[in-house]
Amino acid sequence: MSDLHFDVSLHPLPVDAVAGPLLVDPRGTWPTIVPPADAAGMTMASEFDAALERLAALERAFVEPDGSFVWVGPGGEERWQIDGNAYERHGRVLVVETKGTCPEDVLDRFLAVWGWPGQGLAVQLVRAGVFVDEPTFRRHAAAQPG
Repeated sequence: MSDLHFDVSLHPLPVDAVAGPLLVDPRGTWPTIVPPADAAGMTMASEFDAALERLAALERAFVEPDGSFVWVGPGGEERWQIDGNAYERHGRVLVVETKGTCPEDVLDRFLAVWGWPGQGLAVQLVRAGVFVDEPTFRRHAAAQPG
């Protein structure tokens, strides 16, 4: 399987998000979601410091107390990287801005740091400025621009 490519921000998925307009981009056509206006300050269930500790415990992950991070693969043919910044509100994870290229199993481990799969995710595709659900995010990240 080929690597996933992404530039996103991870937010908690509000239960009352609704279907949005279709996104058409060079990777294909994608269903979007629209979180309610009052979801902007919603935090994830995960505590900020605990999430950073889980991230720092991953091999070859470098994490700063302010929430900036980079996690890299072993190099060679297995080269990959995920980097970004996590932000907190009232001691909980508010949003994770991240970009990278990695295999899907690495993405699973990265998302688990933030509480997935127990924590539903609304994923903002940064360049398009729209939100998608987590399964759509994965398909988008796997798609090659065509």
